[in-house]
Amino acid sequence: MPETIPCSDRVLLNDWHVVADRSMLSPHAPIFTRLLGVDLRIDSSDRHGTQLVRADTGETVKTVTKYGFVWACLGTPERDILYIPQADEPDRYLVTGGSIAVKVSGLRAVENFLDMGHFPFVHTGWLGDEPHTEVAPYRVELTEDGEVLATDCKFYQPVASPTATEGFIVDYVYKVIRPYTVALYKSNPIQKERLDVITLFVQPVDEENCVAHPFLCYLREGIDEASIRSFMQLIFAQDKPILENQMPKRLPLDPRAETPIRADAVSVYYRRWLRDRAVTYGAIPARP
Repeated sequence: MPETIPCSDRVLLNDWHVVADRSMLSPHAPIFTRLLGVDLRIDSSDRHGTQLVRADTGETVKTVTKYGFVWACLGTPERDILYIPQADEPDRYLVTGGSIAVKVSGLRAVENFLDMGHFPFVHTGWLGDEPHTEVAPYRVELTEDGEVLATDCKFYQPVASPTATEGFIVDYVYKVIRPYTVALYKSNPIQKERLDVITLFVQPVDEENCVAHPFLCYLREGIDEASIRSFMQLIFAQDKPILENQMPKRLPLDPRAETPIRADAVSVYYRRWLRDRAVTYGAIPARP
């Protein structure tokens, strides 16, 4: 096992990260986890609420609960937890999709989430199928808020959602909000003028291990919470072995390290975006 190197990236230390699904907390026993190489103990009680303690120093870590998750900041928060407008819409289910441990850098997990090209081969019969393998050209840009935005993404999917009764060309929008946080907006099979939203909060356990925490904002029509959660877990179970077999486990930021193709436009943009923000934790920095 590689040596655990403490995180020195200010942009990560001074930001909020999900460290647990709140439904997993118990007043009878603590939960142990790790964030950015730091071991944490999560205590929960009716009297004191939720507390996080560092195992190395015994210090209390800043914590809040939101969207059904426990969040932690190891440094001094420089911004609020991101806001998800769709979570305020009364006709949506708000579902935590389970916490999935993956033996790979969290940055690799984010990049995989952005990759439409793997749909027909990894999610055959669900999110993709042959001969529909081509990724059509799409747009990638930086928003005024400094987020990576990919639009005009379209892909044929046999079963795009638990409510899908037939295959159709799905509209996708991707948004990388924070280095370890990415959102997907995709066509709802029933209300096709509206979008379901999946936000993936990736907990960087250390540089080569992460926990993926999906947060699902799905329109309620024709569906229930259990179906939403099981569909998400099915899809991620297909991704997990692919991710864990990627080498190297950390994400190379040097554009010469892995040869991109046109379909990888958002991935190339994401890696450049990480370099510009001096994110090195979970990455292999670019050579000078």
